[in-house]
Amino acid sequence: MKQPVLEIRNLNVDYGLGGKAVHAVRDVNLTLHRGEVLGLAGESGSGKSTLAYGMTRLLAPPGVITGGDVIYHPGQAEPYDVLGLSDRGLREFRWNEVAIVFQGAMNSLNPVHRISTQLTDVLRAHQPSMSEHSRTARAREMLKLVGIAPDRMDAYPHQLSGGMRQRVMIGMALILQPQVVIMDEPTTALDVVMQRQILGQLIELRERLGFSVIFITHDLSLLVEFSDRIAIMYGGRIVEEAPAATIYRDALHPYSKGLLSSFPALRGPRRELSGIPGSPPDLAGMPPGCSFHPRCPRAFEPCSTAIPVLGRPEHLTGAGRSVACWLHPVPIPLEKN
Repeated sequence: MKQPVLEIRNLNVDYGLGGKAVHAVRDVNLTLHRGEVLGLAGESGSGKSTLAYGMTRLLAPPGVITGGDVIYHPGQAEPYDVLGLSDRGLREFRWNEVAIVFQGAMNSLNPVHRISTQLTDVLRAHQPSMSEHSRTARAREMLKLVGIAPDRMDAYPHQLSGGMRQRVMIGMALILQPQVVIMDEPTTALDVVMQRQILGQLIELRERLGFSVIFITHDLSLLVEFSDRIAIMYGGRIVEEAPAATIYRDALHPYSKGLLSSFPALRGPRRELSGIPGSPPDLAGMPPGCSFHPRCPRAFEPCSTAIPVLGRPEHLTGAGRSVACWLHPVPIPLEKN
């Protein structure tokens, strides 16, 4: 059994306070294991990025965590709740233990500073006792690891291609050898060939360095290729979680099936692509019951009145998968709106 490195327990994130608060993340439970790639998929507005910023306490106002725990397992030391860290403890936690490659990361580099300066600044801030020579050597090593020639150290961001800037950001995230790397749609702005190159290199680095990955994207086809497990989000909740191969072969939730049918098969006979009708729900005015039922082709009576509980249906055997759908009810008491 793999050991957990990060546990999210009943996490709730709101935007705003009081009766007008928007519930962007609701009762999310996820466990990331050591050395694992956990994919997080869903349409825009499903709560994926909010979950990432919430678990690392990077939410900008008016975002606020209203409940839950984020338990980090550092290895030899005792686990602790990230949400209870002081400002100093949070500064030590970020980048040393958990690093983030943000959405639109390839445009996050400072255009007036050389790549070398931006890489060594991370080391200067978190490891002030390291010598300048050691910082430079470490920066060169990271560039080489992500497939960039060390002689590009003194280049400015505009002198690099989009793919190279993205690799620099990945190298910056890994420079302190964190245990967890959160990647928030890091390849969205890149062409398909460059996406595959960067993702292949990321997996190679994961196998070499042993870190865990939470990879956030709306493109489920990417996750099927290289994730160990996939969690599907909709309306701020996890609606299905299973090993990647299981999701691809036998998705249970109609929303998961809709996402899978939105991209062409990698092999086998041709099939007609079909999208999901309608639009994602307005988080400020969620429909009653299952939030997907207004768009679901298989909705029936309980879907519009009660929220299905995420769990393992009785008819399934084996561990590692769960679903929140009235087509596959779980043996847990019903949760009312």
